[in-house]
Amino acid sequence: MPINAHPEYTAAEGEYLKANTTEEKIEKLKKMISYAPAHKGGENLRAQLKTRLKKFQEQLVKQKRAGKSSRTGIKKEDMQAVIIGKTNSGKSSILNILTNSNAKTAKNDFSKFTTKIPEIGIMHYATADIQIIEIPAFGSEFYDKGIVYSADTTLILINHIEELNEIFHELKTQGKKIIILNKIDLLNENEKRKIKATMQSKKYNFVLISSKTKEGIDELKEKIFQSFDKIRVYTKEPGKEKTNRPIILEPGSTARDVAEKILKGFSQKVKETRIWGPSSKFPGQTIGLKHKLRDLDVVEFKTK
Repeated sequence: MPINAHPEYTAAEGEYLKANTTEEKIEKLKKMISYAPAHKGGENLRAQLKTRLKKFQEQLVKQKRAGKSSRTGIKKEDMQAVIIGKTNSGKSSILNILTNSNAKTAKNDFSKFTTKIPEIGIMHYATADIQIIEIPAFGSEFYDKGIVYSADTTLILINHIEELNEIFHELKTQGKKIIILNKIDLLNENEKRKIKATMQSKKYNFVLISSKTKEGIDELKEKIFQSFDKIRVYTKEPGKEKTNRPIILEPGSTARDVAEKILKGFSQKVKETRIWGPSSKFPGQTIGLKHKLRDLDVVEFKTK
């Protein structure tokens, strides 16, 4: 463990060591980099992690060229959003902004499809970790419908409203959709008002942003977070503070679900459960494992 490393870094390192596929290793390495110590003493660590990340990214490209499916190794996290858009819509830039990733970006309008394999990053927001996947350009030979279909939320990135007709005609997804109109730094206020009015008249869930000026990014993060129908439940050990990162669960989940998510079979070892938060009648209330939880609850287990 690096000097002064956050507990989140240690947890991310543990996840990396358990990763089995190249895609999982890339995802967990990016998570480690995001949590790596920012002080000068951590420079060597970050450099080593980035070198390792580059090696796995090159390995994944070779696997893709060999005809292996890119999506089979992507482990779906509790909260997953996928970015889709036509070439040069700014997908890689948005992924980088949202997740502090290092996805390659196109240099000009004449470049070829920059993204040929899915790029994965983690957006840390409201204490939750949200998996963001950028897939190759809509309409390209590398576009992966399977990932889009299974994602919880689809982020449709466009530069012009006219692009929506083509995308909606081909888009098949079960999850929620957020339309993101990029490059609003090139529009005047009157043009922005007209676009908003059009979007509102069609009852779209949308946000106007600029990957260049970062306008609208905070609103986008909030919309992404709100698109998931999940609850955040924290755990704590007796006599200690609650964990920094919550366990993500479906609404209506119970204390037993929390215990089982920590470790399969763990609920059988629990002799007492206490709770703090929205679903408790008073702080530290003793509850049964069938107790239904609410968002931001804190659960403490005592074992036999």
